Amino acid sequence: MPGLQLSRRFYDQAVAPLLGGIPHSAGLLGDGSEVLGFDDAVSTDHDFGPRVQVFVATQADAEGVHTALERLPQRFEDFPVAYRDADRLDGAEHHQVEVTTAARFFTERIGCDPADGMGPADWLTAPTQRLATLVGGDVFRDADGSLESRRRALRWYPQDVWRYALAAAWLRVSQEEAFIGRTGAVGDDLGSALVTARVARDLVRIGFLVERRWAPYSKWLGTAFSRLPLAERVGPHLSAAVRAGDWRARETALCAAQRELAIATNRLGLADEVDPEPRQFYDRDIRVLFGDRFTNALAARVTDPEVRALITRFGTRRHDASAMLPGTVDQVVDSVEVLGHPDRCRAATGVLGITDPSQASPE
Repeated sequence: MPGLQLSRRFYDQAVAPLLGGIPHSAGLLGDGSEVLGFDDAVSTDHDFGPRVQVFVATQADAEGVHTALERLPQRFEDFPVAYRDADRLDGAEHHQVEVTTAARFFTERIGCDPADGMGPADWLTAPTQRLATLVGGDVFRDADGSLESRRRALRWYPQDVWRYALAAAWLRVSQEEAFIGRTGAVGDDLGSALVTARVARDLVRIGFLVERRWAPYSKWLGTAFSRLPLAERVGPHLSAAVRAGDWRARETALCAAQRELAIATNRLGLADEVDPEPRQFYDRDIRVLFGDRFTNALAARVTDPEVRALITRFGTRRHDASAMLPGTVDQVVDSVEVLGHPDRCRAATGVLGITDPSQASPE
């Protein structure tokens, strides 16, 4: 049984009847493959079973819920109700009904409460893998609308933050796209393959930005990408690139993937249209898209004062006046030990150009 279905049945049949008239909301959000709908039989070997979050308004309500939960059954749908979850209660065996408030739950996962509004600093320090788990999952009961209102606030970036993130994503591609041919031409086939995989991953993440979907963490990145509408056009080229046995084939396949994503970026209407055709890399026998052309076009259309200030603060490269944008926290950092901890993500604001993580303004 899929984890979401199991948890809904657990709430409906075992949890809700115990709560009586206690005002609450409930759902399954946050961490866990089942929240994204990617769990399978293998997922049941650890940290898996009936679980749910119960959201209350006051501490008094929380105490009442905890008391009621003492009457939970020992088993549900052939699963033990009390089991170990490494991420909760220090791994102690316990029922996995988390009792909290909506404000606390969201703040613990992205460092702020979306009900208070999301400023640029909040968006830039919220990893997409966390956002995916908060707008994903399922809400079983939303008594006061506090869950869905927060989920709506996190559906997607504001227009200019979206431009900024997409501009930074294309800049990352431009920084390494020529290295596939450069490494291959000097006989470094392993180096060429490694760079190809890195660029392909960045192109996958551009696909999520184009489709307005939050990219999950690496385990499910390819699976989630395959379900995007543009995957049918881009996916075969990326697969060919990472499987190719020589750098010419890698270059050809990556250029084809970049072209499709460039066309898709143009269709968004976020910037002036840019020629999507790859071209020669200066005088060298190498073909690239020059992804930073999209960076500059997108950055030029940003009008939000706070995002504009970020772009101005980082300035441009001396040799070609291209914008220098580090991007969002998960475009800058690739460590589970940072992205999995909101306090560490928000501590990275200096690197992102935001001087005070407690303020929405980068000033």
